[in-house]
Amino acid sequence: MSTVEESGTKVAQKLLTGSRMIVEALKEEKVEVIFGYPGGAVLNIYDALYDGGIPHLLTRHEQGAIHAAEGYARVTGRPGVVIATSGPGATNIVTGLADAMIDSLPLVVITGQVNSQVLGSDAFQEAPILGISMPITKHNFQVQDVKELPRIFKEAFHIASTGRPGPVLIDIPKDITATSGIYDYSKAVHLPGYKLQTEPDPQAVKKVAQALKKAEKPVILAGAGVLHSKATNELKELVAKTTIPVASTLLGLGSFPADHPLFLGMAGMHGTYTANMALYEADLIINIGARFDDRLTGNLQEFAKFAKVVHFDIDPSEIGKNVPTDYPVAGDAAKSLQLLLKELPETADTSSWLEQLLQSKEDYPLWYVEDGETFKPQKLVELVHELTKGEAIVTTDVGQHQMWAAQFHGFQKPDRWVTSGGLGTMGFGLPAAIGAQVAERPSTVVAVLGDAGFQMTLQELAVLKEYKLPVKVVLVNNQSMGMVRQWQQLFYKERYSESLLPNQPDYVKLSDAFGIKAAVVHSEVEFRTAFAEALATDEPYLLDCRVTPTENVYPMIAPGKGIQQMEGVKP
Repeated sequence: MSTVEESGTKVAQKLLTGSRMIVEALKEEKVEVIFGYPGGAVLNIYDALYDGGIPHLLTRHEQGAIHAAEGYARVTGRPGVVIATSGPGATNIVTGLADAMIDSLPLVVITGQVNSQVLGSDAFQEAPILGISMPITKHNFQVQDVKELPRIFKEAFHIASTGRPGPVLIDIPKDITATSGIYDYSKAVHLPGYKLQTEPDPQAVKKVAQALKKAEKPVILAGAGVLHSKATNELKELVAKTTIPVASTLLGLGSFPADHPLFLGMAGMHGTYTANMALYEADLIINIGARFDDRLTGNLQEFAKFAKVVHFDIDPSEIGKNVPTDYPVAGDAAKSLQLLLKELPETADTSSWLEQLLQSKEDYPLWYVEDGETFKPQKLVELVHELTKGEAIVTTDVGQHQMWAAQFHGFQKPDRWVTSGGLGTMGFGLPAAIGAQVAERPSTVVAVLGDAGFQMTLQELAVLKEYKLPVKVVLVNNQSMGMVRQWQQLFYKERYSESLLPNQPDYVKLSDAFGIKAAVVHSEVEFRTAFAEALATDEPYLLDCRVTPTENVYPMIAPGKGIQQMEGVKP
């Protein structure tokens, strides 16, 4: 180690190989765990990790690694770190990059690359991951010189975790990891082109307060931005002072307590009737950190026809993108709400609006019909909530089981809900549960999975056993790709083209092969007994739950319909 004078300050510098620099940089960023899979182009990095002092979790596929990192990032709010090799290793993480990008999850993803001298020559395991990943990352780098490594890592963590979070990829040719250079991590990040707008404009917030003064039918739409900015207390204070009811997006669940009298439920395609009608009839929609995506709005021509729209968002490019906005406020959600709370005026009389909505909650609750013969998936989700006292972290894939979990679990606290929202990625739930369990070892983590999605990443069961992660896997087994089957039933004249899965593995034997206890359940009584046993052990456990195979998710907004045109609002 040497000491040099720089800008009047003495800083420590070390001569290190590129691979050692990477380990040191990860330590500087206080990285707790790396999710990854080795290969030829990252052998130098893995050699440095061998005694580098940072725990590494070896998944069984690179897609498992990046979804695990997403689960970790979603629960902690800190960047999940991934390492994959070049070529297929890099392309195997593409789905995870896109998933993290659309759901705003901070990741730092390191990919190996072929030697600099053969870049562009179609060398063995060469893939142009920089170009591939450019549209689906917040930023990406390819290291050209070993001396750039400290700066690039510092910038990558800064970009991934500030503003609207997102994935950042660092592509590193193998020869760079073997080359030595001066390591200096003391320099401050300097990114003139990266403008953060976290501080809201006070004048814009004042205009929102004035709009609140006039609104007779206001409603808050709480999105994932509330969770990312840790603004749940500010949201609860705003509701307490104004009695404005709250609807949530899928990814915003947990930002406001589900048992609060003014919580209307999830809005959107499979949202509650009351939440959707509130958005349809409102004269003021206060969107806090939601994207107004198509699954939420339905037919845009029918959305917010009678409302002025407020949009708080850390990402100015989201404001007005899908829904015209009358009161834009760019900035951090927590800071914006803190300003708004200082500006709150006397609000208009909304008693008749509240009375209407509370009556609607009574008249149009979420529903399902017990048949006395089969195990209803909605009941299964309710039992998970009951037996975990609603305290568990719940992860899912995408599809029917995801919607039932969103509808019937009733999330009371932030950061207990980990799901693939925007991209809708099958195979997400099991590896995401691994990341969530690594993030919070003492917590109960329940992976509620569909049988089709589970078969996409089930090899990650090996990780549960190897790392002693007590994840409880609850398989909602309806022997089909349930949501695909439902759409084929409703919109394709019951022509079930390639959506049924009658031939399934024996999941108990499969789990046994991985050294994991498992059981088959067919009823509420069997589930209560088996899940209690699963919760009582500090080992992973799998329950193959045979649910009603033809059950559908209701209510529902059919394709092309407006948010007020719901089907199945009552039995």
